[in-house]
Amino acid sequence: MNRRMLSILLAGSLVAATAAMAIPVTPDPARDSPANTVHISWSRTTQSNGYVDDTWWALRDRCAPDYLGERLVCNAIGLLARVTSRTFETKMSDELGLPLADRWDLMTAKNSPFIRSAHVETPLGLDAVLGFYRAALEKRGWTENDGAAVAPDRAVVTFTTSDGPGLLRLVRQDNMTIADLSLRKLLAATTSIRPAPDRVMLLLGNKMDEAADITINERTIRLAAHAGEKLIDSDADADKLPDSQKIDLPPGRYKITLKLDGSAAQEREFEVAANETWGLLVGPEGAPLPMRLY
Repeated sequence: MNRRMLSILLAGSLVAATAAMAIPVTPDPARDSPANTVHISWSRTTQSNGYVDDTWWALRDRCAPDYLGERLVCNAIGLLARVTSRTFETKMSDELGLPLADRWDLMTAKNSPFIRSAHVETPLGLDAVLGFYRAALEKRGWTENDGAAVAPDRAVVTFTTSDGPGLLRLVRQDNMTIADLSLRKLLAATTSIRPAPDRVMLLLGNKMDEAADITINERTIRLAAHAGEKLIDSDADADKLPDSQKIDLPPGRYKITLKLDGSAAQEREFEVAANETWGLLVGPEGAPLPMRLY
């Protein structure tokens, strides 16, 4: 084969490959759902009294490619992201002692002297998530109490454990199931993060380099870059927040809007119960990172 013919064939192959990469593809949720990237954070804080606080959070970005070339890139990066996330999941679940629902988009977790908690958002249906937790918690020695409240769009199940009372709360919202699993330890929380009786304490912070606005109950709080970013590290850090970032609420369900400078606003509904304390951080691209602290 002469050099001219080889050049023609090579050029033709490149043109064909380039054309194939630009072929539009029909979105396929089943195969286009792998993560493009995974934002992961883990921290440990040791207090002067010897108590240790462990904090985890992870946020998964999703691919929705329009062209074949984008799909190939998404699949390759997604494979690496899944390996990373599974390693993180195993470490978190083993050290926290709580199961983690599969196919999560967002997860946060806390292990403090007062509580073990995990918040998970997954596209799996509510029935599937409820079945997973019931089976996984039974294997871990949790005993489900009578009186579970289960409906098509929400479920509340309480448990008895050797370490303290357990609670599973599921809410179906925007084609996602939001799962909050917690085990409140026997040690009482300090006054710095304990809410008023029959009330809820919500602590606000911003982990990002840009300022952010959080709107809740028709009230908007402006957070400077990195304001209160360590609130989830320990009760001492939470106590350092200014009063403007400590919100007292009655129990209930709230719509929260987060707007990071330079990003689109994100809205979520947030359910809280009496005598709970939550931290809410502004994460990458303005994503809300809720975490049960007490």
